[in-house]
Amino acid sequence: MIKFDHMNLPVTDPRSSRDWYVSHFGFRVEFEVPERETVALIDDGGFTIFLYRTPAQLAGVRPALTLQVDDVDEKAEELEAAGVKLAVRPQANQWGYGAELDDLDGYRLMLWDERTMREKSSIS
Repeated sequence: MIKFDHMNLPVTDPRSSRDWYVSHFGFRVEFEVPERETVALIDDGGFTIFLYRTPAQLAGVRPALTLQVDDVDEKAEELEAAGVKLAVRPQANQWGYGAELDDLDGYRLMLWDERTMREKSSIS
């Protein structure tokens, strides 16, 4: 068996990033290591993202995260109501149907859900 278990994500401010991911997407804090300025966030499926402070953004490195949500259109409305700017409103695009936004460090988040991917995507 192979299972994607966790990833490391360098951020400029682990506490601010923690609060942003928790408040907007419902990640839970698994644990924190304050002396290492590291926060472990876990999703509902058991996947962990380690947020850790980096002295400066790495040139040319721009990871993208794809998050499955219950309903892309509803989540987009919720985020906009909370003041989060979407880079791409929900629409059919080259990877299917979904929305895109950037987190506090400029990492691209792509949001999708199973129903709209089947019903609104041009990908079969």
